[in-house]
Amino acid sequence: MHRPLLLAAALLCLTSAQAEAADLSSPMGRWRTIDDETGSERSIVDIALVGGELQGRIVKIFLRPDEKPDAVCDKCEGERKDKPIIGMTFLWGLKPDGSSKTEWAGGAILDPKNGKVYNAKAALADSGQTLRVRGFIGTPLLGRSQVWKREAE
Repeated sequence: MHRPLLLAAALLCLTSAQAEAADLSSPMGRWRTIDDETGSERSIVDIALVGGELQGRIVKIFLRPDEKPDAVCDKCEGERKDKPIIGMTFLWGLKPDGSSKTEWAGGAILDPKNGKVYNAKAALADSGQTLRVRGFIGTPLLGRSQVWKREAE
């Protein structure tokens, strides 16, 4: 009599766990950013869908010896000027690129180190385990790319 109840409870738990697992066909979730110049891990970012666009917020920074744990964006302009980097939305405006389900474009990305905002695009790769993010001026040919790694949930 208890066996069917236990089986139903086990199936419910399994279904819930699968629903909470990362959707690998979407860039939404947590990502570990990798510096394209040094190859070192730099931060953990959270990407969410806000108002129909993808936005990225910095949730953790892996500090270098010369960096302050409470750093602010002193080179930023406008609303981000002198605001804490942790918690800052630094990626915004990304929307699906045409009919592609793995590429997003039309956004902007802020480099908190120099305060500059660049055009941005992103594409999922490696079965959703990596996100290739490109910041550029004018044309994607003039820019830099980073490969971010999906964080386990």
